[in-house]
Amino acid sequence: MIIRQMLVSSIAAVLGATLAANAQSFPNRPIRLIVAFPPGGATDVIARTVGTPLGARLGQNVVVDNRPGSNGNIAAELAANAKPDGHTLMLGSDSLFGVNPHLYRRMPVDPHKAFVPVTNFVTNQLLLAVNPEKAPVKDFKGFIELARKANPPLFYASIGNGSQHHIAMEMLKRTAKINLTHVPYKGGGPAGIATVSGETAVMFGGGSVVPLARSGKLRALAVSSSKRSPVVPELPTIGEFYPGYEVTIWQGLFAPVGTPQDVIDKLRTEVQAVLKMPDVARKLIDSGSGEPSIVTTEEFIAMIKRDYDRYGKAIKDAGIKVDN
Repeated sequence: MIIRQMLVSSIAAVLGATLAANAQSFPNRPIRLIVAFPPGGATDVIARTVGTPLGARLGQNVVVDNRPGSNGNIAAELAANAKPDGHTLMLGSDSLFGVNPHLYRRMPVDPHKAFVPVTNFVTNQLLLAVNPEKAPVKDFKGFIELARKANPPLFYASIGNGSQHHIAMEMLKRTAKINLTHVPYKGGGPAGIATVSGETAVMFGGGSVVPLARSGKLRALAVSSSKRSPVVPELPTIGEFYPGYEVTIWQGLFAPVGTPQDVIDKLRTEVQAVLKMPDVARKLIDSGSGEPSIVTTEEFIAMIKRDYDRYGKAIKDAGIKVDN
């Protein structure tokens, strides 16, 4: 019995020493952060705003690798097939985990099985904005009235077919009983440029839309969240006109399944420390990319499940489909 206890204690000591060694040696080379959208959009801003100080804390550069397309599926496949040692990570959005499984008949990987949630980064709302010439309205109510009368229907941009921006507008169409024509783009930057140029008249956007609205190139009308935004508190929520309407988005950090727990714990600790930095928080908020969101692992997992259920219902009700 004593020998067995000594053996168990020895094994535990070895495992503990191994875990400690792993944590101390990680990272030993630059960290690759795969982002599912192109430079210029809110997701890219988040990755670079957090990545630079995170790299400084870890002692290795965090290299942002933009891999847009297929609403995050391309980035997910790339990250899932990487060596699970913490040196390749993914900045994943709620659309990948909550939307894609309901839209795509064939996905390269099941995100719920291929990744381990590390920590949430930010939560945010979408901003509804119009081109002032294509949609010469002053407020949200005026836009709804214009959209009901428009023939042919106004064009609206999204960051991609089946994206949360797409779903948010389809939800608004059904709720307000208006008709709009969808034009998908590859990311928030291209969608914003298209709306500024007049290719489209309206869009839901995140960080890429805020500076365009502030400059007068677009006119902001409302936000999609349940409460008003601290960035644009003068704007109403859509729920103030249509109770129950809400689309809140988040971005989080994920590691491939098999990544050592001690590495995941270290990443979580360091990312959350970065999010607590006043200059980082201010830059994220001022850019319209979102508010830092520090939650427990259990809370993050619950968020993922909630959105999987909620968006599954919204997609079914609206009949949204993608070619796949």
